[in-house]
Amino acid sequence: MSGSLTGPQKAATLMLALGEAQAARVFAQLHEDEIRDLSLAMSALGTVSAAQVEEVAKDFTAQLGQSGHLVGSYESTERLLLKTLPKERVAQIMEEIRGPAGRTMWDKLGNVNEAVLANYLKNEYPQTVSVVLSKVRPDHAARVLALLPEGFAMEVVMRMLRMETVQKEALDGVERTLRMEFMSNLARGSRRDAHEVMAEIFNNLDRAAETRILTALEERSRESAERIRALMFTFDDLQRLDGAGIQVLLRAVPKDRLTLALKGASEPLRDLFFRNLSERASKLLKDDLAALGPVKLRDVDDAQAQIVAQAKDLAAQGQIQMTDGRDDEMVA
Repeated sequence: MSGSLTGPQKAATLMLALGEAQAARVFAQLHEDEIRDLSLAMSALGTVSAAQVEEVAKDFTAQLGQSGHLVGSYESTERLLLKTLPKERVAQIMEEIRGPAGRTMWDKLGNVNEAVLANYLKNEYPQTVSVVLSKVRPDHAARVLALLPEGFAMEVVMRMLRMETVQKEALDGVERTLRMEFMSNLARGSRRDAHEVMAEIFNNLDRAAETRILTALEERSRESAERIRALMFTFDDLQRLDGAGIQVLLRAVPKDRLTLALKGASEPLRDLFFRNLSERASKLLKDDLAALGPVKLRDVDDAQAQIVAQAKDLAAQGQIQMTDGRDDEMVA
């Protein structure tokens, strides 16, 4: 971690530097809100250099100077919390840390994608949904309400109009249910493999940047580069489509986009598209390609990226299927 540390980061560094036994004693003296805030800072701390550790803990320079850097992580934070708090409470705190940011439950809900929240709330009682929407920001509540089934949404609106002061016990019950059933599941579901995330990012790079960064990554970690390459979906991967899939894709893609994309495609991939067009349409496409002349590589990359995105959308909708290239199994 570079730059000066904030107050919470300094506290997190000191707790990690103290070690589990000493830190456990400190945790025992803290209020629950302080434990939550400190746990959040610790889990997000990352790597702290030895120089920064010495700056934060000057009284322990002799011992800490030999320890090098520290790494703040979910795992180290969880181990420290388990020294002083019940297992169930630690699990709750860690799920809150991993979930959307926000100090209160209602702040956290305000940071949840409206489609995700609406999909959960449509299965709850209208009275429960009315409480939730009355507690989140009006703009977020509006987006969620618009995504609820029409009849159900009207039930929620009527209850919100008739709503009086919500009893604290009822509010606590709704909050507890959301925390246990929704936020914990959301947090667990949001933990994605880092290589999958990077593969999606690389899919959106232009060809020059992708080649440059992947080549550099290979020098640092060949295994990571290979995993990312295996997870990426490129224009050449359209060869994994069967004939029916190619025909569906051809109907969805504008002709000028396809012509531009095929300008930079391999011969096998071009042939695959030609074979799945009528003889007349295939000839017209070949003529268009021949007449296109020199084009910018960036324009070709953009056209190919748009067609790949279209193919992914069609696969997600179940309209096309692609083999994974390793066996006969079909993946949507």
